[in-house]
Amino acid sequence: MNSDPDPDPFEQGQRAARQNIPAEANPYRDGSEQHALWAAGHEKVAGASEANESEGS
Repeated sequence: MNSDPDPDPFEQGQRAARQNIPAEANPYRDGSEQHALWAAGHEKVAGASEANESEGS
């Protein structure tokens, strides 16, 4: 189990996307490195799930 006290923003973004939390909920200050990492993680998961949904129709 990861007990890192400073969680990785990229992983946080991926987790948020899996929980259907919108990208607008990014907790980091816009323009910061963490904000960009969180958004990239969110997009990786959200983009993959959207691609899977469109294949099914």
